[in-house]
Formats: sequence, C-alpha cells, structure tokens
Amino acid sequence: MEPTTLTTERLVLRPFATGDAPEVHAACQDPEIQRWNEVPSPYGRAHADTWVEETVPAGWREDTAYSFAVRLGAEGPLVAALGVHPRGESVYEVGFWAVKEHRGRGYVTEALGAAARWAFAELGAGRLEWRAEPGNAGSRAVAEKAGFRQEGILRAGISHRGTMRDCRVGSLLPSDLGLPSRLPYLPSPA
Repeated sequence: MEPTTLTTERLVLRPFATGDAPEVHAACQDPEIQRWNEVPSPYGRAHADTWVEETVPAGWREDTAYSFAVRLGAEGPLVAALGVHPRGESVYEVGFWAVKEHRGRGYVTEALGAAARWAFAELGAGRLEWRAEPGNAGSRAVAEKAGFRQEGILRAGISHRGTMRDCRVGSLLPSDLGLPSRLPYLPSPA
C-alpha cells in the first residue's frame, strides 16, 4: 500500500516520518501509554527512532500495518497515534494512543472515524475490531464514540508484556457508517 494521508476538519493523519521521533519519544514517557499499549517500557529515544524510521515504513511497504501520526493541522503538534492492522480476510484491528496534553478534545475519535472510512473504502475491510483491557475506560469511550459496538470480553484475547490478558472487543462494520461492504454480510437471526 502506498503511504496515505487523510484529513478531517481539524486533523491531518499521515504516516510517521523521521522528524516525528522526538514527539513520539516524549509522548511515550506517559505511564498511561506504557500501561495500556504494547510499547517498550522504559521507552528510550532509540525506540522512537526505530519505530518511525524502520517499523512504520516496513508496515506500509509490506501491508502489515498502517500507522498514522495524528496532527492538529499539517504543521501542528502530534496529538495521537493510530494504526490499522490486518487480522484476517477482510478483518482489521485498530489501535491508538493520545498524547496526554491533547486528551479529552475528541481528536482520537475524529481520527478513528477517518481511518475507518479509509479502511472500508481503500483496504476493503469488512470489519474493524477494537480491543482493550477491561480497565481501559478511555480507549473504550473513544471506540464507542466512533461507533464501535461492544461485543463482549475475550479470555486471553491480547498479549501484553509476556502475559495473556482478557480484553473487551468491539466492532465497526461498513453499514454502521452507511457505507457499502465489498462482501455480503448475513447477520444471525434475532
């Protein structure tokens, strides 16, 4: 997939670039980002450099992960990170974190909406999944505001720092946003 830039009313979502490493490093010092996300802890500058210079470009090139720097306007500060990851035929998982100083302003919800529409239209996603540990109330609120429907708790549904942990799972379908699906969907009878 060619690296893509998305825009919303307030935000620009673009692939991370080398110049983003200092802001990524600073953001990932936040204990909340380290607590809920699979980032190294402690998080060193070399981790940020490797991520923006090697991991992100490889994900786009190899179609294994599409990671976006979420900025307040084209030249504005980094407010969040958002990724879309293939998980199976027509299924993609979303993940995100928000920079501490920019939480509570709806930026991640707005970015997630843009990324979801892109995933449905350009990647051919038939389902987006969101997963988070049950205690991650902020992540759950963002997912719900973006239209994800809670489906339940998966036992040992995620791996975090070498431990299998239960997680909440939610989904978003193209029809939830009024979009067509590339594959037909046959819901279970009521």
